[in-house]
Amino acid sequence: MEIISLYYFSEVAKDLHITETANRMHITQQTLSNHILRLERDFGAQLLNRKPSVSLTYAGEFVLAFAETVLKEQTNLTDILSDIEHSERGVIRFGASSMRMNTLAAILPAFIERYPNVELRLTSIISQKLEAMVLSGELDMAIVISEKTDPELVQDDLMEDQIFLCVSDPLLKKYCGDEAEEIKARSLTGANLADFARLPFCVLSNYMGERIHECFEESGVSPRTRMTSSYSYICTTVGFQGSAAFFSSHVNLTHRQSEIPDNMNIFPLLRGGEPMFLHISLLRHRQRYLTHYAKYFRELLSGYCAAVEHTPVARLARTAQ
Repeated sequence: MEIISLYYFSEVAKDLHITETANRMHITQQTLSNHILRLERDFGAQLLNRKPSVSLTYAGEFVLAFAETVLKEQTNLTDILSDIEHSERGVIRFGASSMRMNTLAAILPAFIERYPNVELRLTSIISQKLEAMVLSGELDMAIVISEKTDPELVQDDLMEDQIFLCVSDPLLKKYCGDEAEEIKARSLTGANLADFARLPFCVLSNYMGERIHECFEESGVSPRTRMTSSYSYICTTVGFQGSAAFFSSHVNLTHRQSEIPDNMNIFPLLRGGEPMFLHISLLRHRQRYLTHYAKYFRELLSGYCAAVEHTPVARLARTAQ
């Protein structure tokens, strides 16, 4: 039995399609099939049902669990030996949503300067899928919006990311007329979405969007949706152009601070009468060995998030002060 065969088998188990897996792994179907057949011969059991479609047999499910354990331990051993030998070489497989991936731009120069031979493999995907990827070992760590997670995972707190409602002055005046200034004045300490019910919105279809939808329900209004997207970047860009009201996190506004128009009002979003926050954490597997360079990467992330969290909102809201 070879570890490479276990690796290919675990990849087939993700797709349950020999052709797709072979194409994704840039190997021939015959090579992939040979590895599976070799495992079946070594274990003396059929691991895959080939017809009518590919699926794991009962034995295959146990071999998959074994393969995942072996592959995790192999990665741990490689990292441990790297630390012992002080080779300063290795890989960090990191995941985050597209918006939170921007965090890396601030910490990469320092990390690369200290560990130029450590490769960063980045995966940008929606937050809901990141936990499963860390749990399976596909990722070493990921930035996630925290809720309850699997007990096999460790959450390192990073920050409380405040959510804001952003509305340009011309848009507010167009839809609220003479009430616009009054709405601005009372929204500086917290926006009630009932005041903005007449405005068109860019609506998010991600986790943050679900929490914002709860704010709409609490206010007793339904948003007049101009656009729906799971990508905060797109909604923010459209909002900066003044086409619709939109929602943004503190981190996102910090990353795009130089782009914020002078006529943009930025109000804290209220939920239950209190400012709304999303708890952000760094997720990693409890059994994953944390190398010295991974620890440094984590320290840089933590330090940057702490600095962003304490950036005064007044620096972001240029006219809403």
